[in-house]
Amino acid sequence: MSRPVFATIDRQALSHNLTIVRQAAPDARVWSVVKANAYGHGLSRVWESLSQTDGFALLNMEEAILLRDSGWRKPILLLEGFFHQEDLALIDRYRLTTSVHSNWQIKALAEAQLSAPVDIYLKVNSGMNRLGFRPEQTHGAYQKLRALPNVGDITLMAHFADAENPDGLVAPLERIEQAAEGLAIPRSLSNSACTLWHPEAHYDWVRPGIILYGASPSGDWQDIASTGLKPVMTLNSELIGIQQLSPGDGVGYGYRYRAQQAQRIGVVACGYADGYPRHAPSGTPVCVDGVMTQVVGAVSMDMITVDLTPCPQAGIGSQVELWGDRVKIDRVAKAAGTVGYELMCALAPRVPVKVI
Repeated sequence: MSRPVFATIDRQALSHNLTIVRQAAPDARVWSVVKANAYGHGLSRVWESLSQTDGFALLNMEEAILLRDSGWRKPILLLEGFFHQEDLALIDRYRLTTSVHSNWQIKALAEAQLSAPVDIYLKVNSGMNRLGFRPEQTHGAYQKLRALPNVGDITLMAHFADAENPDGLVAPLERIEQAAEGLAIPRSLSNSACTLWHPEAHYDWVRPGIILYGASPSGDWQDIASTGLKPVMTLNSELIGIQQLSPGDGVGYGYRYRAQQAQRIGVVACGYADGYPRHAPSGTPVCVDGVMTQVVGAVSMDMITVDLTPCPQAGIGSQVELWGDRVKIDRVAKAAGTVGYELMCALAPRVPVKVI
């Protein structure tokens, strides 16, 4: 029999969150970002719930082909572009839009034998210093691309390092304006944080990611509490054991937690091999039978232990929410010193997934 741990993916919540995005950026088209297997939710499970989007943005060619083979005919954007010259044959075959951030990619496009021009997202380095042309290089890159018969429409693209900060776009937008001076082409600049909080950066296409899945780009659930966004992924389990501690008794590996008084604890069938963060400390929120409580002791490979003091009625088989509607994934991530993105993507293959 299967262990009682399982994840639930709420497709209606995903569609609802896309509606919230459109309300936040009513004049822009939407690239729904589904990289990393739709942030761990399973691209094949969820893409149809986002079918009202204007396009999908991702990294892997395999995921782009999956979408095409599943029947998606609207745009698909490769956020990091192509990695080898031979990738252009697949971009041509599957009619993909590709970002271009390096001169070698321009050279590859010039040399490729394509059946029709491909659309390009010309990436500007906004100061994040990952991918993209510096502002002073952008015009030259644009002119090279515009001269190629293999190139169709060109859109200016950038990404932001600190969009969660109210002032985080000031310097980057100045760099982008420098790069774009004199170029009358569409722009796609906004990630999730910009989509919610920086309408001045919406332009023609927004690229929401984490907010589609109902978590905060800042890592603080309170930042999106008033937006109407709904969590898409819930991680549930059950109590499989009960222990009665005496004062001084330790719990789990290393006895990282010791009872200060008589205390009842529950053992939950979920651990770091299921994707729960191993470094989640005592005090990390968890919900048992609808009552908020906390983790105590070290997270094991297959189990965690929780304080049952607030829920004396709990027993074997009591329902546990590790994250979801009651326990916000951002709260768990913050307690563990990470971000909700990582927890979503870390859901282990051994965890059964229910789709509702």
